[in-house]
Amino acid sequence: MSETILAIGPIGNTELLLIVAVIVLLFGASKLPQLAKALGQSKKAFREGLDEGEREARKEAQGNKTSTT
Repeated sequence: MSETILAIGPIGNTELLLIVAVIVLLFGASKLPQLAKALGQSKKAFREGLDEGEREARKEAQGNKTSTT
């Protein structure tokens, strides 16, 4: 039995243009600024959450080091 393996390479200019065209068709040109703003806010919140998790992990690791020595 042969299996088909799909390899997805980097996105080229044509593919990127097609993706943008589909987004414009789905959401409309007037909604794009709102969509971009919401995406930016989501990215910022995600990054802040990651940073907070890293800080807590470092703090916990430092607490473990001082308690074992």
